[in-house]
Amino acid sequence: MKFFIKIFSLCLFLISCKENTATSITIEPVLTTETHEEAQRVWPVMQSIAPPQGLRPCCAFGYNLKVKLWQIPIPFYQIDNIVEANKLGEHHYNDSFWAILTVLSGLSKEKLGLIYTEKGGFIDIAHVKDTADYTLYLFTEIFAHLGENYQIQLDDELAARKIQLFAVNPSIPYIERYTLSAYLAAELAFELAAWHEIAQSYGYESVPGISEGISAFSPEDLYSNLLGARLALTLILQGQASSVTQFSVAMAKTLPLALKELGAYAKNETKQMFDQIDNLWWNSKMQVPEKFLVLKRDYETSSTRMPVMPPKNIQHGHKLSLPQNYKHYKLSQFAQLQLWPTKYSTALPAKNGYWTREDFPQIAKFTEIRDNLELNQQ
Repeated sequence: MKFFIKIFSLCLFLISCKENTATSITIEPVLTTETHEEAQRVWPVMQSIAPPQGLRPCCAFGYNLKVKLWQIPIPFYQIDNIVEANKLGEHHYNDSFWAILTVLSGLSKEKLGLIYTEKGGFIDIAHVKDTADYTLYLFTEIFAHLGENYQIQLDDELAARKIQLFAVNPSIPYIERYTLSAYLAAELAFELAAWHEIAQSYGYESVPGISEGISAFSPEDLYSNLLGARLALTLILQGQASSVTQFSVAMAKTLPLALKELGAYAKNETKQMFDQIDNLWWNSKMQVPEKFLVLKRDYETSSTRMPVMPPKNIQHGHKLSLPQNYKHYKLSQFAQLQLWPTKYSTALPAKNGYWTREDFPQIAKFTEIRDNLELNQQ
């Protein structure tokens, strides 16, 4: 029975990369490197929403990818992977298992895949959307409990993921509380994304039996997550998050124009960019899920980051960041992401207590050394 479940899961994963139809857009975001946005009023806030259920299926780096299952190539099948900014369809907050199934089956009106941009390099749409959704969810939790001793518990990803809010004394004006909660939500959502890359590197599998090592620290991943956090932050501060529906509609309108601002390429142009870096960043002769189909990885875990750009385009890269302070408030005094060891996290570098974002650079460096040794042995 487990064999058939794995076969079915892999088939759904492959189907998820097929194309859907899309809708168009009307608003214009502004992606400055730093953001000092503030809410101009306290907008309506949802009292409680379900956390995102897992992550959207994202495709491996490259296009027209061949696939194998248990070392057996699947004949006559290729994953296209490439999307266009004006054909992304709707955005659906990922709050149920059924939402994931509709994406996997190809029935969703969301279009996921990769696109090249002049200023942001390759962008993975699934990563953008996932971090945007987590930002929205965390904002509703943080705004309701800011300044309290309160814990947000999330599903395990190799480690037990917990966000600890701290009891703090300062009385915060209501409108500042709104902005501060949005900044915290965006930063913590990005940290969850960075941890996901680490977890994939050390054996985490969304579908048991299907390795995700091919995806870990892929060069486009965390810049895409950062873009999602920035877009969600702006929407929250502009009052576009009083309901899941309002947020989803706003994301569907904002994301294509954010890609346009970054200089989105047409589909054939994205393919040309992949061709330029074949055998440098990826190996078109290898098959999913072979880990070193992806040759180039980005082990930087900071929420202040440049996109990873091909050598001929590196001068065009646009830095994005998330603030660590708001007015005289330091974000870290209000909340902390904590990753507690489980029986599945024994392969990680040892740590007394729990891991936090301060541990990410060291873990990522250790991962980079290990991956380079493995790649040299190929």
